[in-house]
Amino acid sequence: MKIQIINGANLNLLGIREKHIYGEISFEEYLKNLKKNFINFQIDYFQSNLEGEIINKIQEVGFSYDGIILNAGAYTHTSLAIADAISSIKTTVVEVHISNIFAREKFRQNSLIAPFCKGSIIGFGLFSYNLALNFFSKNKNKNKRNVY
Repeated sequence: MKIQIINGANLNLLGIREKHIYGEISFEEYLKNLKKNFINFQIDYFQSNLEGEIINKIQEVGFSYDGIILNAGAYTHTSLAIADAISSIKTTVVEVHISNIFAREKFRQNSLIAPFCKGSIIGFGLFSYNLALNFFSKNKNKNKRNVY
């Protein structure tokens, strides 16, 4: 099963920025554990601070991968273009957030991408990615949007 993880703006600073919110380890370090725990998956990782690069990656894998785990970071709350990219592809997208966006500032409590994702996993720290992979594992024969 091929899964693409896409992380957006500022998530390259995990383990450095606001450790009380985002934790103490980098995503690259955490990714090693994900790959060890999900050996039946091909997990590819992409991170960009640029909205257009995120859109390009969604379009690149959105017709050939079994799933996308997307943490768009702050673009979650601002990017109609990323929402449009998700709505244009066939691959199922699961929205992930490390922090509980509903317990944070008001402007973070709205997700423009959520309506186009299969579901959202919010507030479980980096373990949110494990939960998303568990979803794909349990639904591996139903990899297209709205089949569940």
